[in-house]
Amino acid sequence: MSKHYLFPFLLLLVLLLPVKAKGDVPSDRQEPQPTVIDPEKRYQQLEGWGSSLCWWAAQVGNWEESKVDSIVELLTSPDKLNMNIFRYNIGGGDDPSHIDGHMVKGKGKRAEMEGFKDSPTAPYNWNADKGQRTLLLKLKEKRPDAVFEAFSNSAPYWMTYSGCAAGHKDPKKDNLKPEYYEAFCDYLLEVCKHYKSAYQIDFKTLEPFNEPLSDYWYALGSQEGCHFDPETQMTIIRMLYPKLKASGLNTVLSASDETNLQHFLITQKKFQEAGDIWDKLGQLNTHTYSGTNEQRHEVRQLMQQAGKPFWQSETGPSGGSGLESNLLLTQKLFDDMRIMRPQAWLDWQIMEEWNNEWCVLRGNFKTQEYHIIKNFYVRMQITRFFKQGYTFIESNNDQILAALSPDGKHLAVALLNTTDNSRTFSVDLSRFHRQIATIKAWRTSADEDCQTIPTEKVKKKLLSYNSPAKSLTTFVIKFR
Repeated sequence: MSKHYLFPFLLLLVLLLPVKAKGDVPSDRQEPQPTVIDPEKRYQQLEGWGSSLCWWAAQVGNWEESKVDSIVELLTSPDKLNMNIFRYNIGGGDDPSHIDGHMVKGKGKRAEMEGFKDSPTAPYNWNADKGQRTLLLKLKEKRPDAVFEAFSNSAPYWMTYSGCAAGHKDPKKDNLKPEYYEAFCDYLLEVCKHYKSAYQIDFKTLEPFNEPLSDYWYALGSQEGCHFDPETQMTIIRMLYPKLKASGLNTVLSASDETNLQHFLITQKKFQEAGDIWDKLGQLNTHTYSGTNEQRHEVRQLMQQAGKPFWQSETGPSGGSGLESNLLLTQKLFDDMRIMRPQAWLDWQIMEEWNNEWCVLRGNFKTQEYHIIKNFYVRMQITRFFKQGYTFIESNNDQILAALSPDGKHLAVALLNTTDNSRTFSVDLSRFHRQIATIKAWRTSADEDCQTIPTEKVKKKLLSYNSPAKSLTTFVIKFR
C-alpha cells in the first residue's frame, strides 16, 4: 500500500475499534449473575440448634455454679448461640477395673461416662452422672422450650461379649450379647422413666444406638461404643418399641445415628425393606462426619418416603485448622440444611481442651477455666439469626443460606466465603412483594467476631455485597 494512503487507513481502523468505557472491568471481575431468593419454594421448618452433652457436660457440670450458669447463658441466650436441643448420654459404664485406663489414655477422663447399674443384680445408682445431670437441669430451667434426646453409646460392660463398654474384640462384630437385649431395653427405659419422675424431663426421643454400623468400636478403646448390624438394630427396635409404648412416656424412638451418610443410607434402606421398622420410629437421625452432596440428595429422597422428622444429630470438622476449619464446617451445615433438609442440626462437643475446631468454647476441665473461641462466633452467625420456627427457602447457591420467619416479615440470609480472596455476592430479593423496612448485617472474619457492619444499599431489591476473604456474613432483612 502506498504510504500516502497508509495514515488515513490506520486512522479509520482505530475509529472502528470498540471503545472501553472508563467503568468497564475485565470479564472475570464483573458482577456475578444475581442469586434469586425464592420465598415460594419453602422447605423444612427449623426445630432448633444444639449439641450433645457428653463428654464435656459430665466435666463442666461439676464446676463452680456461677461458671456453669455463665456457660448455660452463652449456649441458650437468643442473643448468643440460641441453642434449644440437647442430647443426654445414658452412659453404659465400663468395668470398674478399667477406670483411669484405656479411655483416659485415649480421649481423656471425660470419656469415662458413668453408668447407672454396675452388675445384673446391682440396684440402680441414681446418684451417678452428677455433672451431666446438672447441665441438663440448668438447660431445662433456662430454656423452657428445650428439646431433649436420650441416647446410648454402649450397653453396660456386663451385658457385652468383651466385658468392655468400648466395643468387641473384633470391632466388626456386635458387642451386646443376645441374652441381654431385653435387659438393655429395660435399662434405657428405666433411666428415661427416672428422669421423668424425678426431674420432669420429658425426652422427646430415645436413640438406642450410636454409629452402630461403624467398625472402630473395639475392646479397650478410647470411648464407649458398640457395633450393631442392621438386623440386630431391627431386633432391638422390635423389642424396645412395645416396652416404650407401655411405659407411659411420651418419648418416641429415633435411629440410628450412623457416622456418615453412606452408613445411614445402608441402614435406612434395610429398615425400609423390612416393612415394619419405620412405623416404630418417631424420628430418623444421622451424623454427617462424611458424605457427598449426591448422598445428601439420596438421603432427602429417602426421608421424603419415610415421612418422619429428621435430625442431623451430630457432626464435626472435616479439615483445615482454625477459622478455615470453622468455615468449612459451616459449608457442611449449609449443604446439610439446603440439600438434606433436616429440621435440626447439632454439634458434637461444646468444649474441648486441646483444639479450636471441635468446640465453641476452649477450656481446662481441671482448673475450671474457659474462653470463647472463633468458632463460637462462626456458629452464632447462623444459630442466632436463623431462629426456631423459621422456614428454609430456596437460595440456589451453595454458599447462601436463607430462611423466613413464620409471619414472613423477617428474612435471614447468610453468605459464606471460604476462599482466600474477596467475593462479590449479588442477591435478588425481587420475589418478595413486601417493601423492605430495614437491613442489618453482622460479620465474622479473621478480625471480626459477629460484629455489626454497615449495610449495603438495596437498589430495586438487588443486594450487592463484597465479602472479605474467609468470612461469614448474615443479613437480617425486615419487611413492612
